[in-house]
Amino acid sequence: MRIGILLFDGVDLLDAGGPYEVFLTASRLAARDGLPPLFDVVTLTADGGPVTAYGGLVLTPHASADAAGELDVVVVPGAIDIDAAVGCDGLVPTISALTANGAVAASVCTGAFLLGAAGLLRDRAWTTHWEDVEALAERLGATGARRGVRWIDEGPVVTAGGLSSGIAMALHLVDRFAGRDAAERTAHQLDYAWAPDGQAG
Repeated sequence: MRIGILLFDGVDLLDAGGPYEVFLTASRLAARDGLPPLFDVVTLTADGGPVTAYGGLVLTPHASADAAGELDVVVVPGAIDIDAAVGCDGLVPTISALTANGAVAASVCTGAFLLGAAGLLRDRAWTTHWEDVEALAERLGATGARRGVRWIDEGPVVTAGGLSSGIAMALHLVDRFAGRDAAERTAHQLDYAWAPDGQAG
């Protein structure tokens, strides 16, 4: 499976890096067993250029969104300044384009605001950082908000709560696409206490 992680100026590092590490670790464990890697993970930006994460770290992507090729999952991290992210030229249309062919859209934390701006949360249950649930509900004018969970899986759209919930959600996606054993081994390798039911700890 091909996983694309979308990066942009102001992106939160843990939102992007947590899932990245989960998918890489799951693949490494499969390779250790002599099996093909489970996931091909690529980082993307709208134009292929580097971006500056929150806090100043510069991130260089593997490819531009246009050159990404076919993806099975698109991970959309969040940002501290979500208004700047939503208003960033080309970012929301890039999400729409990357998910247009059926790729699962998976947001982390305030990345749900970006999925909402792309129209992907309409008529669906969703979650985001506990601090931002009301603000996103107001923007969507919808009642799909769920609290007290680490992720919500609505099939083509998966949303995760704040920051480290992206790790929990990525483990859930390993479980969904590669099986419970792969997810539990990955969580153990990461020394991460993972609850398969998605409940907040």
